[in-house]
Amino acid sequence: MSATRRLFDLDGRTALITGGSRGLGLQMAEALGDYGARVVISARKSDELEKAQAHLKARGIDADWVAADTGKDDSIASLVDAALDKLGHVDILINNAGASWGAAAEDYPLEAWDKVFNLNIRGVFLLTRQIAKRSMIPRGRGRIINIASIAGLRGNPPGAMKTIAYNTSKAALINFTRTLAGEWGPYGITVNALAPGFFPTRMSKGLIESIGADTLKAHAPLQRFGDDEDLKGATLLFASDAGKHITGQVLAVDGGVSAV
Repeated sequence: MSATRRLFDLDGRTALITGGSRGLGLQMAEALGDYGARVVISARKSDELEKAQAHLKARGIDADWVAADTGKDDSIASLVDAALDKLGHVDILINNAGASWGAAAEDYPLEAWDKVFNLNIRGVFLLTRQIAKRSMIPRGRGRIINIASIAGLRGNPPGAMKTIAYNTSKAALINFTRTLAGEWGPYGITVNALAPGFFPTRMSKGLIESIGADTLKAHAPLQRFGDDEDLKGATLLFASDAGKHITGQVLAVDGGVSAV
């Protein structure tokens, strides 16, 4: 293996991916595992996690799982205990679990606002803090990747999405990323964010259907949605030694939507 190829090598590294049983989380677990990382995936439903683990193992990936709801404080504590028990330590943390809720801002239910923020921000903070204090800071190294969204970079035009809590939470996650990068850089920890555009996932399915796939694609310079491979390269960059001098950054993976 050449020195340049070795920069992306993850042999001997460990990773915890929340929301890892399907969609973007599973795609990123594939990327890390294919390059040698041992992975633990987490989500709420055990049956989906078991299927995802079987899928990853069929690719030759050392994969385990922990069922947890990262929108609940006690579940986060149990997840950290279980992940450290299975992996020994966590080199790479991907905060991918998230939720959205559509409603007009003037009528937005408070319980929906709290649900979105508890998972998208509070849970990310609590999980990241515990993993850092118990694994990354003592070892003097770590890679944290937060999955934001291009929705966190802007508002919604009239007649489009009505997702004020989601957009606001993802904007908060972006500045959480920047602020944490500044604080934890001296510990050898990099903190970056990916901001996906439209990928056909279970969470985005209803929105794509309501707005129209052709309409959404027409707004993207590349005229397409993201696919099952499109987050892998960026994930590997931020997770590996290839990205060791990159921190506090937000990379949009959106077909160019945020550029026009």
